[in-house]
Amino acid sequence: MRFEEYRRLDAVALAQLVRKREVTPRELLELAVARAEAVQPRLNIISVWDLDLAERLLERARPEAPFWGVPFLVKDLHGLIEGTRCTNGSRLLASFQAPHTTTFLARVLEAGWIPFAKTLTPEFGLNVVTEPVSHGPCRNPWDPAYSPGGSSGGAAAAVAAGVVPLAHATDGGGSIRIPASHTALLGLKPSRARTPAGPVVAEGWSGLSTGLAVARSLRDLAAFLDAVHGPETGAFYACPPPAGPFRAALARSLPRQRIALMLEPPADVPVADSVRNAVLGIARLLERMGHTVEPAAPALDGERFAEAFFTVVTANAARDIARFASIVGRPLGEEVLERATLMMVEKGRATDAVTFLEALHTVQASARAMGELFERYQLLLSPVCAEPPPEIGWIDQNGADVRAYLERTRPYVAFTSLHNASGCPSLSFPAGRDERGLPIGAMLTAPFGQEERLFQIAAELDLELGFGDRQPPDIGS
Repeated sequence: MRFEEYRRLDAVALAQLVRKREVTPRELLELAVARAEAVQPRLNIISVWDLDLAERLLERARPEAPFWGVPFLVKDLHGLIEGTRCTNGSRLLASFQAPHTTTFLARVLEAGWIPFAKTLTPEFGLNVVTEPVSHGPCRNPWDPAYSPGGSSGGAAAAVAAGVVPLAHATDGGGSIRIPASHTALLGLKPSRARTPAGPVVAEGWSGLSTGLAVARSLRDLAAFLDAVHGPETGAFYACPPPAGPFRAALARSLPRQRIALMLEPPADVPVADSVRNAVLGIARLLERMGHTVEPAAPALDGERFAEAFFTVVTANAARDIARFASIVGRPLGEEVLERATLMMVEKGRATDAVTFLEALHTVQASARAMGELFERYQLLLSPVCAEPPPEIGWIDQNGADVRAYLERTRPYVAFTSLHNASGCPSLSFPAGRDERGLPIGAMLTAPFGQEERLFQIAAELDLELGFGDRQPPDIGS
């Protein structure tokens, strides 16, 4: 197989070729590694190479697994596979080795994927760009002067550049959907507890964070979710099971939907004209397809919500980072943590239990606000981010002005964080490009537990927009 053919095929198609013995898993791995090595100097997508792991997995052939032999990339943020390095994008964990494998990644391995590296992430996932001091900036394949977003920036850049058709990603405030938007990919944040967080952690960031992937094709996303979803033994709580396989939902017709259109975020953040116009274009397309689209938004005090959300995140970050510091036996300071990370650790430590619970209750109230909206509408359409991709260096997690870092992140989480709080499933998909040619994404959100509805509406849009056809102009270089 030549790279030109490899880059055109999605993971489902590659797995079918392996089963037919028209290509071998080793051939696919060699193509993926060669492509990663070729784009690494320009894009900086890889933080940890795991070629020995890939070799061990190839030796234990599992042809019955649905994705046997398809190359895969793990996000270097809590991407724990026993015995492999996981830096969380931080100098603190430069040599940390995973003591166990997460339930999520155990299911990935069981499904036959072949991980060969870990992708760049900002320090502890606390940024909307991917520019950690520990590894340097990850760049956008559409234009390396700009960011692919964060915190799953390395994953999105790798998929957009043709290294793999799908890559592991996580989302605590928009970290799947933001990079998907910036790189013209599909990114699904599933419902809370749709995918497992264990075996050690009961929930990520007090229920805000969950994991799945960024991908070029809808059927890859659906089939991947089929392989990894479901409660694990001893789960703290579980998401209601789907009616059937998620991939099957792609072929089912969807009744005409009543869709809420939210063009202004809950917090006071201006929306760029290019973003607004791209989402309005999707709204008009949905109307031409027979759906009803009306302006509407959940009833929410956006500024109070944003402050509470930040309190929950910083408290969790303080706890997580202190735990890792204890494991590796290193004190916390500017020699191992970036300035904004230290600020968040200090804020988290200073938050008393009553203040934390008050913030958590404010965040959780968003679920009721979304539930009330979905009593009148069946889907919500909005931008992913209020602004297109930023230039490299614009949002600096290690800058002297921490206040500027916080202010510059706001446009990128103004829409996404609401759905981490509510737990609703939310899908980023390509909607257009700005005047610089950089991708802009739109976001569809469904009621809690209704990923199937997202797949159905997205399948309709895919027929009109051809999501998988969108590639950076230099992807073959």
